Amino acid sequence: MASPSVRTCCTEKLFKVVVIGDVAVGKSSVICRYVHNRFKETYKTSIGVDFALKTIEWDRNTVVRLQLWDIAGQERCKNLSRVYYKEAMGALVVFDIAKRSTFESALEWKQGLDGKVVLDSGSPIPAVLLANKCDTKEGDRVLPTTLDQFCKENNFIGWFETSAKDNINIDEAGAFLVENILQCDKDLSNEETHGDSFKSEMLQIVPVMLV
Repeated sequence: MASPSVRTCCTEKLFKVVVIGDVAVGKSSVICRYVHNRFKETYKTSIGVDFALKTIEWDRNTVVRLQLWDIAGQERCKNLSRVYYKEAMGALVVFDIAKRSTFESALEWKQGLDGKVVLDSGSPIPAVLLANKCDTKEGDRVLPTTLDQFCKENNFIGWFETSAKDNINIDEAGAFLVENILQCDKDLSNEETHGDSFKSEMLQIVPVMLV
């Protein structure tokens, strides 16, 4: 009988992801769909910060654990202490596609994010814009044709029309964010390795120069 395949080596990665946006844009619904594949018609308004954990078998040798921070959308929360954003490696910025005011606020949330946390390289952390509630037809809808330029101008890595209710593009948006986070993590690791090598070479060279 053939022996079952065995994972010879497994790397586990833990990343903090903040989920931000105005009140009632569906942040908690997006997280619940992404983590538990469920949708509830009613949610209590988040106060402060809620947490969820998503585990992904990314490939044969890599397990990714996402610590999702659901940050309340009240106006006062736009200026929350940096501690809520500390060490975040990615972000989902959510707005209601049928409420233009929440789209305008998305830029404020992104600017606040960029002012509170950056990668070790000094670059903005990967952030994906979610045009949520795309299942609804009423309201002053934001046109998708405007979003490509908006993301380019404001350092979003991309955007998705999503619906937590109908499970549209939730997993796809999450996978896109994780892919970019992993690439940033790889780049940072390479920089650290290069830096260590450079320091080692300098330690060898300096004594020679002093002789």
